[in-house]
Amino acid sequence: MISESVVQVFTIPAITWTFTAVLLLSGSYHLLHAARSHQLTDRVNKSLHGFMNLLMVAMLWNLASSTMLAQIAVLAGAALWFVIQAVARPEFKILCAGRQGRLKCVYHSITMAGAALMVAMMAPSTSAGSGPVPAPTNVSHGHHAMAPASQTQAAQGAADTGISHSPDLALLLTALFGVAAVVFLVLLLRGRTTRASTRNQVNPRHFGRTEHSLEALGAAAMALMFATMTA
Repeated sequence: MISESVVQVFTIPAITWTFTAVLLLSGSYHLLHAARSHQLTDRVNKSLHGFMNLLMVAMLWNLASSTMLAQIAVLAGAALWFVIQAVARPEFKILCAGRQGRLKCVYHSITMAGAALMVAMMAPSTSAGSGPVPAPTNVSHGHHAMAPASQTQAAQGAADTGISHSPDLALLLTALFGVAAVVFLVLLLRGRTTRASTRNQVNPRHFGRTEHSLEALGAAAMALMFATMTA
């Protein structure tokens, strides 16, 4: 069962704290750059990345679970926003410009959509793991006896339906983000090689090394988190 695999992995403190550290590091980086940016579009994009990372941390620790639908809506809207940028006409230079910029926006839209799917896929496991909600004390004895059973059936129905049982989709996203992590790692290593060969020159790729590092870590984290849902 998917819920069991998720619970078994994310109740291991070392793994949970490692994921938390990576996501907080990436989120802080994006939010810091959003605050320093003078371009509105770049500020929005960085803010969305930071917000996504914070939502992933909240998901790991089962925080703000009551706002699950709002989280999914925001992440889906962010995915659509990056798609709009990727397909925008060339004259809108404040949006994604050039082939590399458009590819980056496509990837970012996939990342936002993947985060929304992850929230939806992990929500049943967190609710199912918490057990049935106790019945109110100010109700009749008969209703008090039937409430736990009905709530258990409702929780079981929620766990057995919807997107939570999608191991094939989880496997596809695991492979996708795994490949993305490798690509960003290659870009990072290539940037370091170029820098080493041009020590006495100003290398514009130097400014993208930190971003490539965080993108690689983020993609690897997404791949590992989706991997727990393939069982």
